Amino acid sequence: MAIAPMPPEKSAYALARYSRSPDSIEESIRWVHGHSSEKFWEQFYFDYGHASIADLGHVIICFEDISELAAIRLEDEALWDGQAKSSRYQNFASSRWFVPGQIRGSETEALYEGILRSLSEIYRLLHDPLSAYLSEREPRPESMKSADYQRTIGARAFDVTRYLLPLAAKTNVGQVVSIRTLEKQMTRLLSSQLPELRAIGEDLKEACQRPPVNLWGELCGQASGLNDPLAPTLARHAKENAYQEAVYSDLARHAKAALRGTGLDQPGTWGAVESVELIDPHQPLDEIVTTLLYRVSQAPYRKILEVVREWSEKEKQSTIEVATRQRGPYDELVKEFRSGYAFNFDILMDIGAWRDLHRHRRCQQVQQNFTTLHGYDVPPLLIKAGLDQEYRQAMDAVRQDIESLKNKDQEASLYAIPFGFKVRCLFKMDYAEAEYIAKLRSGVKGHWSYRTVAWQMKQQLAEKFPFLGEAIQATPPDVEDALTR
Repeated sequence: MAIAPMPPEKSAYALARYSRSPDSIEESIRWVHGHSSEKFWEQFYFDYGHASIADLGHVIICFEDISELAAIRLEDEALWDGQAKSSRYQNFASSRWFVPGQIRGSETEALYEGILRSLSEIYRLLHDPLSAYLSEREPRPESMKSADYQRTIGARAFDVTRYLLPLAAKTNVGQVVSIRTLEKQMTRLLSSQLPELRAIGEDLKEACQRPPVNLWGELCGQASGLNDPLAPTLARHAKENAYQEAVYSDLARHAKAALRGTGLDQPGTWGAVESVELIDPHQPLDEIVTTLLYRVSQAPYRKILEVVREWSEKEKQSTIEVATRQRGPYDELVKEFRSGYAFNFDILMDIGAWRDLHRHRRCQQVQQNFTTLHGYDVPPLLIKAGLDQEYRQAMDAVRQDIESLKNKDQEASLYAIPFGFKVRCLFKMDYAEAEYIAKLRSGVKGHWSYRTVAWQMKQQLAEKFPFLGEAIQATPPDVEDALTR
């Protein structure tokens, strides 16, 4: 029996009652209609802690004109389904960018705007010559419609120019989540150190206290839409969390002191840095401690692990204590404690392509903060088209300007970082997920950057576990088909 949409708190109440009584679903819905769902939620969800009942109600939420940085943080949920505005199929040249409130009207804003204008200008200037080069190199087959061909060529050109998009670029995100995930998301946003995210958290609370937009019902001629607030009880209880507010700042201070003198804050001392590295198995305590320190540093996982292995048991435990000392009785451990996966990949890649790998939910991801420290990637297509010099000049200039901006406002400098700069992220997964990512993301439809990463994941697996690695049907990155979408 298919059930028509209901307000999420009421549908979750009906399904929870349905599982706990002999009544049919129709009888359960009639019961819920005549009783207070607010009282039910107060008692069972908040007082008794029956969190799973909130998995039974789902909502559609759209976020418009938020920064790419905010979108990344918004999507950072394990149980999340959604889509962001595609930088591959849409032209961001006409889009505005987010400006942090604290620099508006100041001299710092002028420097910030100058960086973003220069990125926007080169973004526009490169697109047409790239498209022309691609059209010459990959002429339209007779079997391909002209409109499809132009869209495909445009997407391949945007694959390059999006390297110039800053984290401040504005985007839209649509999500479908359970109200359990929604509550976690609101709490996380409200606990963020980033003002934009806290503001989005407040807007999300307000939206949950109002009836949802029912445009579809109006278009279908319904006399009235859903008049019930979206999720009023959850919204009323959502608030910032002291543990989430403090844990990463506490860890950062601890890591700075604990790793002093190790050279881990000096990239020049790391030696050769691999873009993909499969970490050898190691002890659970060492993994958790290393992951906690990795999250608040910029060093490779392997280098941090080498230091941690030399520590005493007491030194390792002190890191755990810092990461848990403000944890309340109902707080989940932060995700850096999720350990024990067989395959841990430390990956260094450009932000734009990492955004696509970030969408994989069947693994644990621990991302280091965005920075210009690791340098930037140069798209191979730019080199082939003879346009890489303009790109390099723009990125070198922007990198210097971001360093100047960092001295004036750390937050603004974060938003100014373009997608072409590299970010380091730890991916923890089982074999099934490793096989899935390597096979899917190495396909010819994909972006060359994550295709290369996916192929290297297979190669690393094959080197250490030959049978398992060779069984993965991945596509080498030198196998190309620019017109396949």
